[in-house]
Amino acid sequence: MSFFGFGKRTGIGKQKQSGALSPAVTKNQPPLFLRKDFALAHLVKGSFKGVVQQPKYADLNEWLAINTFEFFNLINMFYGVVTDFCTISECPTMSAGPAIEYTWTDTQRKTIKLAAPQYIDYVLSQIQTTLDDERVFPTKIGAGFPKDIRTTLCVVYRHLFRILAHIYWSHYVELLNLKIEGHVNSLFAHFISFVKEFDLLDSKDLVPMADLIAFYEQQGIVS
Repeated sequence: MSFFGFGKRTGIGKQKQSGALSPAVTKNQPPLFLRKDFALAHLVKGSFKGVVQQPKYADLNEWLAINTFEFFNLINMFYGVVTDFCTISECPTMSAGPAIEYTWTDTQRKTIKLAAPQYIDYVLSQIQTTLDDERVFPTKIGAGFPKDIRTTLCVVYRHLFRILAHIYWSHYVELLNLKIEGHVNSLFAHFISFVKEFDLLDSKDLVPMADLIAFYEQQGIVS
């Protein structure tokens, strides 16, 4: 289920707004996304619990797959909104706050440090290839999902979370200037509710956004 409109109705675009915030406002302060007034900006009021629960007559793997495609498309879209600001010079590492840096593992299992836009491009390309693979996400009637589908999903959600975490830590000012923080907050709360409902991420994966998640749990938005 999507709560997001597109085009003019959402106001999503890359135009700067008057009275734009400067990234400097975050220096030596808690991140802007933890400010209560910003954190509570949402398109949907209340808990996402009922939204993410598996429908009574839905196949579990089908439900997981449908939502995975939706989250991928939405996160890809919102990253596209800030992509002009996520450059090699502005984001030389794939970080999520001052203490978290992600590295890429190549086909030879070698760990490589990449700038955020390079890392995210690799991630999105890899996930797209996985989603298009009929052996992983079958579209033909009667074709079943592979036995290791949950392992694959956990990898996909781990990478999608990292993109969201980077957007929050490095580009939240842009979201505020574009007046779309409510859209991204709703996406994040929906995403976290879903991964918690189906145990798709470990608690250690969620560390960069733990404070915001805890706040949403206190508010009854995420459970």
